[in-house]
Amino acid sequence: MSSESEINECYEEAERLVLAAGKLIVEVFESEKLVEQKDDDGVDLVTEYDRKVEEMIVNNLNRKFPGHRFIGEEETAKANTIPEFTEAPTWIIDPIDGTTNFVHCFPNIGICVAFSVKKIIEFGIIYNPITKQLFTGRKGKGSWVNGKRLRTSTKQDLSKCLVGMEPWIAKDKNYRPSVYRRMDAVIQSTRGLRVIGTAALMLCYIAMGAIEAYHVESVSAWDVAAAKVILEEAGGVIIDISGGELDLMQPKVIAACNRSIADQLIQLFDTASSGSSDSTMEALVRS
Repeated sequence: MSSESEINECYEEAERLVLAAGKLIVEVFESEKLVEQKDDDGVDLVTEYDRKVEEMIVNNLNRKFPGHRFIGEEETAKANTIPEFTEAPTWIIDPIDGTTNFVHCFPNIGICVAFSVKKIIEFGIIYNPITKQLFTGRKGKGSWVNGKRLRTSTKQDLSKCLVGMEPWIAKDKNYRPSVYRRMDAVIQSTRGLRVIGTAALMLCYIAMGAIEAYHVESVSAWDVAAAKVILEEAGGVIIDISGGELDLMQPKVIAACNRSIADQLIQLFDTASSGSSDSTMEALVRS
């Protein structure tokens, strides 16, 4: 598959399914949900609606596009393996990015669908059915929210930026020192730190110019695949924390409105890791 008409057909079907899934989510958003834990820490939650949405999207796409591959959060969790990302036409799906938010009726959630050919993300769709924001991106064609063209912030000075992070990984003591030091560095050196519990929407917020940068470790391909093309088409960058190319299957994300801000954030984290901290921060790191 390579023709524009074929990719257009995939895009139109994906958008239709994402909007249909959104209606289901809205109907049950304020209801009690049956919740299961996918990990021992109680951080990674799943509901019956995560499974229903993924099954609905995958089953419909599979009928319409037989032979396509699928990488989905819930199916991957069931298999307990890192899926292989090949050059075949592949759908990457997160039925509800921000499941914990969904469980608590916190309105930051995203239904995420990305489509790749030859390992290149051709388009991404992210829908927050609670706020009715539909983020879309097409490689080489731009990105939009509800039909309005997206553009990243033009800021060049990290000290004037708003930065997002996700600190949940600090529940693991092996990650705790670096997470606390990085959060402290952001608080001290930027206009503010924001945490909303969904990588997909944070990347979209960079694309729309609402924040300038974002960092998260230990996420998965389905958390960032759709947002990656949306952000890049808006003028932003998403790279590995080392400064190199992002490994989509094991992403350690630095995202920003431009490369200069991304590099400044990496430098800030490098300094925080090697420098001294105040006594309060040292106490947190040791806890």
